This record gives sequence, structure tokens and C-alpha cells, in this order.
Amino acid sequence: MMVGPSKLRTLLAGLILLALVLAVAIGETVLAPSQWSQAFLDPSSGPATVLWQVRAPRAVCALAVGAALGLAGAVMQGLLRNPLAEPGVLGVSASAALAAASAIVLGLAAIPGAVESSALLGAAGAGALLILFARCARSPEALILFGVALSSFAGAATALIFNLSPSPIASAEVMSWLLGSVQNRSWIDVAWVVPALILAGWLALASAPGLRMLALGDETAATSGLPMGRLRLLALIASVVAAGAAVAVAGVIGFVGLAAPHLVRTWVRGDPGRLLVPSAMAGGLMLVLADVFARVTPTDQELKLGVFTALVGAPLFGAIAWRAAREWRS
Repeated sequence: MMVGPSKLRTLLAGLILLALVLAVAIGETVLAPSQWSQAFLDPSSGPATVLWQVRAPRAVCALAVGAALGLAGAVMQGLLRNPLAEPGVLGVSASAALAAASAIVLGLAAIPGAVESSALLGAAGAGALLILFARCARSPEALILFGVALSSFAGAATALIFNLSPSPIASAEVMSWLLGSVQNRSWIDVAWVVPALILAGWLALASAPGLRMLALGDETAATSGLPMGRLRLLALIASVVAAGAAVAVAGVIGFVGLAAPHLVRTWVRGDPGRLLVPSAMAGGLMLVLADVFARVTPTDQELKLGVFTALVGAPLFGAIAWRAAREWRS
């Protein structure tokens, strides 16, 4: 049964609420019913610490990071009119990871906020390059190719830093960052990503009418007087802020930005403007559930989120590429 956009948002909100309840209910420490009551009634108790200082910030952090990645993917796919566009493909995530890895190897991880700030600066640098390139080459395909080149360069530079790292401890920290995780995240990490998500959401919604007009074709957009320069600027900044904040807090987590818009695209009838909010909600839902599954998977060490989402997302990426190839041949 087909549901409208408003019912879709209501459905996603309900699923997110259930996922959050599941995320805070499951953990290494099993809380008895009496301990749950204690967690809500006595803020200084042990159960309250487990609930409000460990599980709740982790679940909210996963929700916000997933929402940021889903929003960034939806904006980029609408702007470039390409179903394969996402922050990872355009080099934003890789550039943020490069900057974060550089900060770790340089010994800045001991400074609170230094790694997160470096990741945001790396994402901002990639965004500036993309914006400058978009001003020179207006073709979406050219921008995608430039983003792929940027991503490859940043990935190679990160591998070089990892290879030349003088400390095994720093190497382990870099590797952990590259694999992506929301383990041991606190309310401070939530405070990093939520304001960036709000700003990115506001910019994305401001670009929604332009994305909708752009979907009708270049000629229609040109005759309507659509200011393409302003649209590209708003959309790229929204994507970069959202993706940069996600990488700054949780490391590199791929495929959420790609998969989330595709999961809800049918329900909004392909409207790129209406796709933004459901994509963010779907991305948040995906990452909360992925974190729960990563925690309950019986392994000696907890699975990293980036690994888990890649295992699920890679087959989806292949299916999208296969379908796109069939359309190109037809």
C-alpha cells in the first residue's frame, strides 16, 4: 500500500522511537525492572549512569549521525541528478577523515575537540574545492568525476599517513577512526553533530524548491529563472556541513548517504524536495538499528559501524549500479 509523504514521516518517526527504545534497552549490563525504575528516579545511581551516560548518548549520536548522512546524500543526489551521488563519492568524507587522521598522528587527539575540528576543516576544504570546481564546470558529471578524484587522493593520503605513523598507538587510533563507530560517545559528541545537522537541514530545505525545479530538466530550470549558482552553493554547503559533522563525531561510515534516499524515494514519487526529511529520518533509523545489530553480533570485539554498513550497503550499491547500467543501455 502506497503512503503519502506525511504518513511516511509519521511511520518513520514511530520506527525511530521504537529503535531508540531498543537501543537503550540492550547492552552488556542487563537491567532488572527495579533498576529501570531506579535509573529514572535516582540520577546518582549506577543504572542511571548506564542509561543516561552510556546508552542514551550513544543512541542519540547514532540517530544524529545517520540523519546527517542521509540528508547529505539526498541533497547531493538531487543537485547532481545522479542516484549514486553521496558524500563518500564526492570526497567530502575522505577529506574529513584525512584531516582527522593527520590530527591524530600529530598528537592532537589529547586536546578536546581537536580531532573533531580537524575533520570539519577537512570537510570544509573539500566543499570549497567542489564549489570552486562547480563554478568552472557546470556539468554534474564533471563534478562527480572531480569528487571521485578528490576522494581517491584523500584516501591515498590517509593511507600514507597511516603507513608513516611513528606510533602503533596512533596507527590504531587512525584505523579505529576510519572504521567508524559511535561507541563511547557522550552528550558532548551529540552537541557537536546536532547543531550542524540543524544548520544543514535549514540550508537543504532552502534549496528544496530549486532541487525540485532542477529535476524537471536543465531547459525548464533555465527558463524558470532558477539561480543555479545560489542553488549549488546552498546545496553543497548543506551536504558538506552534514557530512563533515558526521565524520567528525563517528568517523567514516559509508553507504548510509547512498542507501537512505533510495529507501524512501518511491514514497515521495521521486520529488527531490520532499525526499530530504524522509531521507534524514531513514538514515537515522538505519544507523540506530545498525548500531544495535553491531552490538549484539556475537564477536570477540564489537563490530565497527563502518564495517557493518559497508557489508549491507555494498550489495545495494551494486544493485543500483546494475539497474543504472540497464537504463543507460536502453
